[in-house]
Amino acid sequence: MFTIEHDFDATVVTLVDEGAAPLQEDVTLNAFEDCITVNQYDPRREDMVTITLSMAQAQDLAAALNLPEGIYRIKRPTPR
Repeated sequence: MFTIEHDFDATVVTLVDEGAAPLQEDVTLNAFEDCITVNQYDPRREDMVTITLSMAQAQDLAAALNLPEGIYRIKRPTPR
């Protein structure tokens, strides 16, 4: 299950693990204008862990989910 919410400065997607036990903590993605953060609570550390992806990294990740094993480079338009 997942939810999508649109805040003032970000789109927030929350992924809820509903499978068989053991279940993982919820994952929250915050999509800002210039980056995406991925947050998940770590019960071993009793702390929230945050990973920040650039927009290019997020695009690479999205593409990678639909590709077979291999090494790839996404061709991006050159800035003007």
